[in-house]
Amino acid sequence: MNFKKKQKPNQEEEKEDRVIIILQKACLRSIKVKDKYELLNHDDHHRIISQSKEKLSARPDILYQTLITLQDSPLNKAGKLQIYIHTETNVLIQVNPKLHVPRTFHRFKKLMVQLLKNLTIRSTNNSEILLKVIKNPVTKYLPTGCPIIGCSHSSDSLIDLHEFVPKLPKGPIIFILGAMAHGAIDTSYSETTISFSQFPLSASVACGKICFAFENLWEIL
Repeated sequence: MNFKKKQKPNQEEEKEDRVIIILQKACLRSIKVKDKYELLNHDDHHRIISQSKEKLSARPDILYQTLITLQDSPLNKAGKLQIYIHTETNVLIQVNPKLHVPRTFHRFKKLMVQLLKNLTIRSTNNSEILLKVIKNPVTKYLPTGCPIIGCSHSSDSLIDLHEFVPKLPKGPIIFILGAMAHGAIDTSYSETTISFSQFPLSASVACGKICFAFENLWEIL
């Protein structure tokens, strides 16, 4: 695999070491139940899902677990992580590293419904934007010339992350992962697709392994 960098704009923020994670096909869909909107999920809306003519994915808990893993990681607390969420309904969301993910799934569902309605979530302390719906495609927000790596258990390229990561060039590194229960991610804009376990991993565990590999590399404790 060749990860040579292309020439990049002379911008210091584009050259800084950091990990950018794109979570694809996240299940975030609000539905109206009686007189209020709720985040579609299997636990609360099993009847609606079973009766729908459309095949509905309803696992926002996968995104919830993954965001907790990422936002709580030492990598994020060290200022070395950026997250984008691309939902199955083509909504693109930018996550502020300062976002504190709610500790209960119930509160998370309410937060996501609010985001889908208002397009932004702001901090109650200083009005800083913590979540924001932005225009597609995600590639317009990515640093130029850096490696873009798809992650899939179905890839024929099985690697050891702790050997793979130190060989990557300095600067931003982008990983694409799925935040859904089943299906394939879009790797059309990636340079390569890798697998880093002989077993299928949840998005949360996969992201945790990526964070840990870079925390080791950059000596983040």
